[in-house]
Amino acid sequence: MRAACTDTANRLPACFFSNLLTAQIARDVASARKAGLASLASGPQQPITTTKAIALTNSTDFHGFKLNGSIVRALAEEKYLTPTPIQAQTIPLVMAGRDVIGIAQTGTGKTAAFALPILHHLAAHPRPLVRKSCRILVLSPTRELSGQILDSFRAYGRHLRVRAALTIGGVSMGAQVRTLIDGLDVLVATPGRLLDLVQSNAVRLGEVECLVLDEADRMLDMGFIHDIRKIVAKLPARRQTLMFSATMPRAIAELAAQMLREPVKVAVTPEATTVERVDQRLIRVDRAGKPAALIGVLRNETIDRALVFTRTKHGADKVVRGLLRAGIAAQAIHGNKSQNQRERTLAAFRKGEVRTLVATDIAARGIDVDGVSHVVNFDLPNVPETYVHRIGRTARAGAAGVAISLCDSEEVGLVRDIEKLIRMSIPVSGRRQAHEHPPKLAAPHIVPPRPAASAPHKRGKPRRSDPARRDRYREQPHENPDAIAAVRFLQRPLPPRSNIDRRPSPWAGHSKGS
Repeated sequence: MRAACTDTANRLPACFFSNLLTAQIARDVASARKAGLASLASGPQQPITTTKAIALTNSTDFHGFKLNGSIVRALAEEKYLTPTPIQAQTIPLVMAGRDVIGIAQTGTGKTAAFALPILHHLAAHPRPLVRKSCRILVLSPTRELSGQILDSFRAYGRHLRVRAALTIGGVSMGAQVRTLIDGLDVLVATPGRLLDLVQSNAVRLGEVECLVLDEADRMLDMGFIHDIRKIVAKLPARRQTLMFSATMPRAIAELAAQMLREPVKVAVTPEATTVERVDQRLIRVDRAGKPAALIGVLRNETIDRALVFTRTKHGADKVVRGLLRAGIAAQAIHGNKSQNQRERTLAAFRKGEVRTLVATDIAARGIDVDGVSHVVNFDLPNVPETYVHRIGRTARAGAAGVAISLCDSEEVGLVRDIEKLIRMSIPVSGRRQAHEHPPKLAAPHIVPPRPAASAPHKRGKPRRSDPARRDRYREQPHENPDAIAAVRFLQRPLPPRSNIDRRPSPWAGHSKGS
């Protein structure tokens, strides 16, 4: 091989000139490509950073987006006629292949904003599925939210041949592994379980065409940032990335700058604002008076469904026990509950069998129930943005709602942070102390306190003192007031003296010194 590249006169190798020619051609191609890209950048396709720089389809119905007919038919069956503002601005951008950052309040239809154009893309560009792979990857922070996203994909794509599945924690991983074997179109997952499947070689992320991060701010609050970075590192560099959130903290902006490519920011409302149809109230109360204040709110308000937020899992269980003692049916949902328990509790809340649901922030992120009329903050959140997510559980789908926060003296600073974030002052509707007007309980079974025990009996059992019996005994007339005669029955008859003298002494016949 070496002799074929050289001549017999010991001159330069012939392949040297061939390599020079190849390198020159490569440089020419690179320079031409750079010039072409520069001309494209200087042309009409400039990077777009806001929705004002692109002509959006201002459609009053879903027909104006030119979606697939099967999708439009499914939307009509779901009685979705008019797109929401976030949908009207996001759907054309996603269909054009742009990366999008969507900022909108909770309950404004963000799921449909990315699910509809993704389903249109799958219908317009079908291709064979790859084993253990997926074309669309959707990440969400909680199991409940992941399940609702999957339900939306199945509802909108019911007339399409789209394979979609769910991978979440809290359930067996075997069934999820079997589902992934033949490949999927859409995979909705939580970051932790997805990494477990990736590490066990049950799923490969090299075929992902579009990545969706839903509730991105909450995933950062829950500490999923490292898991997200690991997942993104395994994705193809050439992909479409969509990020949706209700708030836009600095950490989200930094993450978007690293993951998205020239993204378009769609903000239909100011960041971290609350829904205008929510009537927000604040009740000043001592820490010890919060359970009584909560019972009063649930009894005095006209409530269809109430969602009560606590800061901890133990606090949620404690609140439920207090409500049950007061005769108010309630159940708790938090991370310590199994997935089956959480699903049963959420199903009972949707059906109206349980009208009061006590939840933590993490579990409640996936609660999407239209009939929630009241949200009660038993504990105010430490993160102001969480307040926006909490009260966003009510006033959904155009309805009105009420958000009541119980604030003690230690939470005054949290209220100021929340008011600064939402740019408004929360009116104080009441002030209660722990001893003021405790609500009547619904005849709970209360065990009376045990009276103080008197001197112990000879057999060791404590003798209980009955005041009523003692008073009755004192009121009874005594015929013989003589104390000695009254206790004469206690005297024992003694044996006759003669019998005592006749008994032989055991020391008879012994001297004192023996």
